Amino acid sequence: MRVGLTGGIGAGKSEVARRLAAHGAVIIDADVAAREVIAPGTPGFQRVIENFGVLTREGAIDRDRLASIVFAEPDRRKILNSIIHPLVGEWMQDAENAALAEHGPDAVIVHDVPLLAENGLKDMYDAVIVVDVPPELQIARLIAGRKMGPGPARDRIAAQASRQERLAIADIVIDNGGSLADLDRRVDEVWAELVKLPEMSYSLLPPCGSVETARSFATGSVPAHRLLRVVVSGMSDPRLRVGT
Repeated sequence: MRVGLTGGIGAGKSEVARRLAAHGAVIIDADVAAREVIAPGTPGFQRVIENFGVLTREGAIDRDRLASIVFAEPDRRKILNSIIHPLVGEWMQDAENAALAEHGPDAVIVHDVPLLAENGLKDMYDAVIVVDVPPELQIARLIAGRKMGPGPARDRIAAQASRQERLAIADIVIDNGGSLADLDRRVDEVWAELVKLPEMSYSLLPPCGSVETARSFATGSVPAHRLLRVVVSGMSDPRLRVGT
């Protein structure tokens, strides 16, 4: 099973990934891939240096300088993305192939992809998990955890997809606005749903507030008994799916 995991900066996506890994998921991290494909000696490294010239004294790419450039200049961010994204895609596919070879076809493979919504990648996955927090909590976490000022924190958030855009592609939403104990419980519930998914065929219905509302979306070819509500405790936007 192929799962996409995403969330805005400061949402706590990495905490969710660690908990899914503890349950047995194979995590393939796009941030790790992005570092690997521009490591010294790689074709990606050479292209970044040619376009941005951001070297440290040790001969590595200065990621902080590079980030400050591309988040301030959208056109240069597009150039960087055109270099890195294809290489990251190849790296992650190779990693998935290796995971399937090692763990077999029943493995739950979670692709941790910060820009999943921005790059329109939803259809690549059997399910998409969005880790969600309010923007004000994102800003507070970036200030406390990454030592950003309020302005740079808002700029980083604004450079990503909006909260609404991420929620629009979600099959499962994890609200990470509470404690770590709350998150443990929610990830446990999500894992229980994920391991059921290979036994079913799901398609996402529009967000609905009740089974009764959902029935208005069901045609005669989708019997009411096939409506399955996936509710993660604490979710403000539970989703309904159609399954066999």
